Amino acid sequence: MTTTHETLRPPRRDERNWADSFSYGATRVVQPSTVDELSELVAGAPRIRALGTRHSFSDVADGPGLLVSTTALPADPVIADDGHSVTVGAGTNYAVVAQHLDRHGLALLNMGSLPHISVGGAIATGTHGSGLALGSLSSAVSALEIVGPDGSVRTVRRGQPGFDGSIVALGALGVVVRVTLDVQPGFRMRQDTYVDLPWSSVDDHLLDVMGAGYSVSFFHEFDHRIREVLVKSRVPEGLADVSMPRDLWGARPAPVDEHAEVTGTKSTPMDGSVGSWADRLPHFRIDATPSVGSELQSEHFVALEDGPAALRAVQRLGDELRPHLHTCETRTVAGDPLWLSPTPQDSLGIAFTWKKHPAEVAALVPRVEEALAPFTPRPHWGKLSALPHAAIVEAYPRLADFAALVHEVDPDGKFAGPALERLLAQP
Repeated sequence: MTTTHETLRPPRRDERNWADSFSYGATRVVQPSTVDELSELVAGAPRIRALGTRHSFSDVADGPGLLVSTTALPADPVIADDGHSVTVGAGTNYAVVAQHLDRHGLALLNMGSLPHISVGGAIATGTHGSGLALGSLSSAVSALEIVGPDGSVRTVRRGQPGFDGSIVALGALGVVVRVTLDVQPGFRMRQDTYVDLPWSSVDDHLLDVMGAGYSVSFFHEFDHRIREVLVKSRVPEGLADVSMPRDLWGARPAPVDEHAEVTGTKSTPMDGSVGSWADRLPHFRIDATPSVGSELQSEHFVALEDGPAALRAVQRLGDELRPHLHTCETRTVAGDPLWLSPTPQDSLGIAFTWKKHPAEVAALVPRVEEALAPFTPRPHWGKLSALPHAAIVEAYPRLADFAALVHEVDPDGKFAGPALERLLAQP
C-alpha cells in the first residue's frame, strides 16, 4: 500500500509527523475544538482528511486538501451505566482514557506500547498491544460517531451492516469524532523482564513463551539470541502477588540493576513490583512526556502458526539489518473479523524500529517483505511498506467490500488521499 520512497521523503514543510520523518502534503492543518466546528469544516471542504497524534510513519493520514486534527476535541469520557464500555473523543490519547478508567475501577482490555497515541488514529490503522487472547485496539470498538461528507454525524454500532468495514478504515469513511470502547473491571499486574531467550525456544515453544503472561513480547536484533522478554502478568483479585518462574524456557530474570539500562527512565516498572494495570500494561509511563522518536518503523503480521518460520526467514538477513536497526519487537494479537484488520487470524507481529537511515531503510523494507512473502504478510497501515498492490489484494479478501462501502459513503472522494487511492486502485 505504501512505498518507502514516497513515505520517507525529506521533511520540507512545518507540518510533520511525530518522528519528524514525514512531511504532510496537505494545503493546511486545522484544529477545531468542537464537533460543530469540525462538521462545518468538513461540509465546506472539497478534500479533507483526519489527523490524530501523528504517530504514523506512512502517508496513510495525508491528503491533498485540508487536514483536520481531532486532538483538540473534548475527551468527555462517558462510562456506560452497565460499566461495560466508555465513550471518548477520538483525538483523546489512551493515557487520558486509562487514567479516567483507573479512577473508576475499570480497565481497558489492552494498550499499545506507547499510551500517548490517539484512540481514533490507533483504531483506524489496526494498532495493537500483545497477548494470545487479546485482540487489536480496533477489536475493542463497539461504536463510532463519524462526520460524513455533508457534515452530518452518524453512528455505526457493532452488529450493524458495514460495521466490520468501518473500524480499520484509514479515514476513508469520514472524520471519527467519538469512539465507544469495551472495558473490564480494573486489576493489578506486574511486569517482569527476562533476558537471553534461546531462539530454539521460539522455534519449539512459541505459544508457551507468549502465553507466560497476560501480555508478552520479546525484543531482538536477529542475532544469536532473544535479548529481552517482557512478561506482564495479571494478579487475580484477592491475591497480593503471583509467583514467576526462575527460568522461562531458557531465559533468566534480568537483574534489577539492568532495568534502567535496558528500558530507561520513561518505561513502566519492569522489576516485578505490583501496581495498577494502567502503570504496567503499556511499555512507556503515562506521566512521561514522549520525546520525538529518532526512528522509523515498519511492521508485518503473519499467521501465528507461521511465526517461527517467518522469524527464521528474516533472521537470515540479520547481518544486513543490524547496522540500521534499533530493535525488533515481536508480539501476538488475537484475530478479529474487521475487513482491513492486519490480524484477521491469530497473528504474530514483527515490528522493526529502525534507525533514522532513510535510504538504507527504504532498501531494506522490501528485502524483509521478500523474506516474508511465503507467509502472506500484512503490513501495519501506519508504518512503512513497499508491498505491491497485488500482494495487498491477496492478503485482504474483503478489500472489494471495503471499496464498495467507501463508494457508498463517500462517492465523490472527499476523504481520499494518496494512500487510499493506491489501495483502492483497480488492477
